[in-house]
Amino acid sequence: MAAKRALVTGSCGLIGSEVSLHLARHGYRIFGIDNNERAVFFGPEGDTRWSLQRLQSSIPDYTHFDIDIRNRESILRLVAEVKPDAIVHTAAQPSHDRAASIPFDDFDTNAVGTLNLLEGVRRSCRESPFVFMSTNKVYGDLPNTIRLRELKTRWEYDDPNYEHGIPETFSIDQSKHSLFGASKVAADVMTQEYGRYFGMPTCCLRGGCLTGPNHSGVELHGFLSYLVRCNIEQREYKVYGYKGKQVRDNIHSEDVANLILAFCKTPRSGEVYNVGGGRENSCSIFEAFDIVESLTGKPQKYTYIEENRIGDHICYYSDLRKIKAHFPGWSITRPLTDIFREILTSWEARLSKSSEILAGARG
Repeated sequence: MAAKRALVTGSCGLIGSEVSLHLARHGYRIFGIDNNERAVFFGPEGDTRWSLQRLQSSIPDYTHFDIDIRNRESILRLVAEVKPDAIVHTAAQPSHDRAASIPFDDFDTNAVGTLNLLEGVRRSCRESPFVFMSTNKVYGDLPNTIRLRELKTRWEYDDPNYEHGIPETFSIDQSKHSLFGASKVAADVMTQEYGRYFGMPTCCLRGGCLTGPNHSGVELHGFLSYLVRCNIEQREYKVYGYKGKQVRDNIHSEDVANLILAFCKTPRSGEVYNVGGGRENSCSIFEAFDIVESLTGKPQKYTYIEENRIGDHICYYSDLRKIKAHFPGWSITRPLTDIFREILTSWEARLSKSSEILAGARG
């Protein structure tokens, strides 16, 4: 019997590459779409060609397509040719800061690109599970209206309704999202609608801080990865507002990939899940400084800027109870300190290799 086919967009990104490797280990043949647009959005430090080389060396039958998901005809044609048994859509313009300066690119990539894929799947393989990597930014700044209490190193919810975190029933309406958040809302709702209206097996994974050792973290995207790199290289890290006590929950990319595989095995139509590390894997920026300093022995250099980022959350962590109810075999397997260690090891290896290459070029 022929292997199942998985089409993964943004296949060279953090989640896309992890999903590609994970599904390949479970017998899927992987077809990846990635045109390295991250390098366009974020410059050379966002370049993911190293990740493509990793996929090509790790997955023997990996097939790559250098296609822009905004190219409707190319996407419709490719989906019709591949007819994948599962579609995992992780490609995006991922920065809410960057979106304000490139509004057309942001919306065309996040909203229109998602529509192109959904329609391609509806026409060619509508029974195949479609997983869309959404974002917790679809909730806008509404989580900031929850009553909070200030602790020594973090903000914390002071409302028993949110002791487990933000649930999927939380409103996405009438709040400030950033243009990135708004474009992802459009894609999120469209993914739900294709599931509910056409009866297709679709889900939106509203991610918190998705992280891991294979992240090309930059200042505008990739909180933990970029923070760790700043510590290693003794770069200055900028803290924007909220006294550095703003809280995020962090989930390892492998745990995300495990959830995606679970959905592909037992899909539902038009579902939504909040995906993060939950309260146990949450930390503030200053708490993250403490963890990385304890691992490297280096002080974290930073500058505090009073003004917070537009639409930024003061405190956010995901309520994971719905996921665990639907997929009882799934759980968080990487605690926060282990995630830091893996990111640290990865950056040390990558920076060492870069230094060797540079030294060789000079020699």
